[in-house]
Amino acid sequence: MKSQGPVARARELREALDLFNYQYYVLDAPTVPDAQYDRFFRELQALEEAHPELRTPDSPTQRVGSAPREGFREIRHKVPMLSLNNGFSEEDVLHFDRRVREILQREQVAYACEPKFDGLAVSLLYRDGRLDEGSTRGDGETGEDVTANLRTIRAIPLRLPLDSPPPLLEVRGEVLMEKRDFEALNRAQAARGEKLFVNPRNAAAGALRQLDPALTAQRPLSFFAYGVGEAVGWPIPDSQGELMERLAQLRFPVPSERAVVQGAEGLLRFFSKMSEIRPALRYDIDGVVYKVNAFSQQQELGFVSRAPRFALAHKFPAEEALSEILDIDVQVGRTGALTPVARLRPVFVGGVTVTNATLHNEDEIRRKDIHIGDQVWVRRAGDVIPEVVSVVLAERPPQARAFVMPSRCPICGSRVVRSEGEAASRCSGGLYCPAQRKQALLHFAQRRAMDIDGLGDKLVDQLVDSGLVRTPPDLYGLGLATLADLPRMGDKSARNLLEAIDRSRETTLSRFIFALGIRNVGETTARDLARHFGDLPALLAADGESLQQVPEVGPVVARSILDFLGEEHNREVIDRLLDCGIRWVAAPALAQRPQPLAGMTLVLTGVLPHLSRDEARARIEGAGGKVTGSVSKRTHYVVAGADPGSKLERAQELGVPVLDESQLLSLLNQDLSKS
Repeated sequence: MKSQGPVARARELREALDLFNYQYYVLDAPTVPDAQYDRFFRELQALEEAHPELRTPDSPTQRVGSAPREGFREIRHKVPMLSLNNGFSEEDVLHFDRRVREILQREQVAYACEPKFDGLAVSLLYRDGRLDEGSTRGDGETGEDVTANLRTIRAIPLRLPLDSPPPLLEVRGEVLMEKRDFEALNRAQAARGEKLFVNPRNAAAGALRQLDPALTAQRPLSFFAYGVGEAVGWPIPDSQGELMERLAQLRFPVPSERAVVQGAEGLLRFFSKMSEIRPALRYDIDGVVYKVNAFSQQQELGFVSRAPRFALAHKFPAEEALSEILDIDVQVGRTGALTPVARLRPVFVGGVTVTNATLHNEDEIRRKDIHIGDQVWVRRAGDVIPEVVSVVLAERPPQARAFVMPSRCPICGSRVVRSEGEAASRCSGGLYCPAQRKQALLHFAQRRAMDIDGLGDKLVDQLVDSGLVRTPPDLYGLGLATLADLPRMGDKSARNLLEAIDRSRETTLSRFIFALGIRNVGETTARDLARHFGDLPALLAADGESLQQVPEVGPVVARSILDFLGEEHNREVIDRLLDCGIRWVAAPALAQRPQPLAGMTLVLTGVLPHLSRDEARARIEGAGGKVTGSVSKRTHYVVAGADPGSKLERAQELGVPVLDESQLLSLLNQDLSKS
C-alpha cells in the first residue's frame, strides 16, 4: 500500500482495516494473518496520535473511544420498532397465510423467511454514511442510546462502503452472542471465580447496557441485520429478499439461513428445516419469522393492534421441566386484576432459571387442580412466559394445600369482587389502591392519553413514594420548588415537566376517556364513545342500553364503564380533573350530526397546512368515516399534505382519488373557521 502523505495513508489504512474486519467478523473468512492486521492497526494509531485531525468517529481505532457514562438518554424512533404476532402451531401458520391471501385477493403469496434471533433488537442510524446513533428497541416508540457500546461490535460497519452515501439510513437488526463465545465467556468467568451467565441472551443484554463501553468491548457480541427504518436518498428495494441482499452488499451481516418461499407449504418446510438444523447453528434462535416478501403487498396489508399483518413469528415448541410449588402469592395489576403467581423451586427451563410462574386466575388453578406443595411441569410459553402446565398428581404430598383467592386486596384491603362471566377477581380500590396507583398515573400520562412528556417510571415512583401524588389531579398541583428538590430532577427538568402538565389541559374527549384507565376501554373504544356522546355529561348519564348503541360496545364493555363510573371515588377524580382546567372542544352527539363520510375509508399522509393529524382524524370519524394506515383498493380517498411519502404514490398506482385539506373540508361540508 503506497500513499502520498498522512491523509491518504490514514484513509488507505482505514479502508483496509474495515475490509479485514468484514472478512473476519461477518464472512468468517479472514484473508490476512492477525500480525498484519495488528501492524496496520498500530500504524493507524500512530498516525492519528501524530495528526489528531485525522482521527474520525468511524476510524477502526475508535471502537472503544468514549468515557463511561452516568446513564442512557432516551431516543425516540421516528419509525416505531413494532413487535410481531406469534404463532405456535401449524394451524396458526395456515391461518396467517389464509388471512394474507384473503386481504390481497391472491391464490398464492411469496414470503421471505428468516431465523428469529434470541437477542436484542437495535437501530443503527447512519448519517452521510457514518454510524451516528444507535439505540435499543425499548418499548418500540422510545429506546436507549447505546451508540458507544454498539461501536465496539466489530461486525457493525462504522461507515457504509459507498462513494455517495445517503444522507440518512436506519438499519435494524439483532445483537446477540454466539454459542461458542458464550461458552468461552463463562469459562473465563469461572476461572475468575465470578458468577456464570445463564444464557447468551442475558450475557448480550448485560454487555450492551454497560455504562462503560470498554467493558462492552470485552464481551464478544455479534450482529445480524434484518430490516430498514428511516431512509433518505437510499431507494428501498421492492421486496424483503432484495433488501437483505442490499444490506449484505453494504457489508452488514445477514443470516445465510434465509429463503423466499411460496405459500403456506413453503413456510412449513422452512420451519421444519430450521427445527432440524437449530442445534447445529452457531447462535440461538427461538423460532423463525415470516414476512410477505413484496413491500407493496406489506403496505396493502397494513397493521393491526400495533403489529404488522404481513409478518408472523413462528415459535419453536416450549421446553418443559419439573419443579415444586413452594407457595402461591397474589399480584395486583393496574386495572385491579388479582393474578395468582406460583413461587417455584428454581428450575432451568428453556435456557433460563425460573422461580415464578403465572397461574392466570382462580378458575385455571381449579381446572389444573393445583395445590401448594405439588410437583408440577413448568413451561416457558413461546420461550418467554413461564407457566405451570400440569400437576403430577401421583406425587402430591399429604401436606399439600388448596389455594383460596383472598376476599380482600392484599395491598390496600379493599373488597375483592368478581363479575359474572369473568375469570378475573379484582380489587375495588380503584385509583386509590397503591398497587394500581403508579401504573394508573403512567397510563394517564402516556403519549396516546394526556401526553405528559417526561413523566416516566422513575419519576412516578418518586412522586408516589414521597406522597406527593396519589391520583391524577395531584399532578396539576405540583410546584416548581417541590419538583426541583427531587433527586436527579433539577430546575430545568422541573420546568419542562410543569410545561408538559400545563399543555395537557388542552386535550380531546377521547384522550381524556382513554386516560381514565377504564377496564376494556382502549383508544378505539374511547374514540367511539367520544364520537357517540359528544361531551362528558352525556357519557356520565348513560345507562347500559345507551352505551351498547356505541359501535363495538357490548354488555361486557358497558358493564366495565358503568362499574367505573358507579364508584364515588372515580367520579370525584373526574370532577377534580375538570376543576384543574382540563378541557376540550365539545361536539354534538353522533345522532345529531350529519354523516357525509358514512361507510367511507380514508388514509392520511403528509403534513396538512392547518389541521393536525389527530384533528383531521377526528373530523373524518365525526363525519362517519374510517381512517386507516395503508392504501388499498378499498380506500375511498387519500388526503395528502406536504411530504406525503409512498402512500401518495400507492394511491396514484391504484387510481384512488387524492384530496388536499380544502377538498377534505369541502367533503365534510365545513370550513377552517370551524376548525
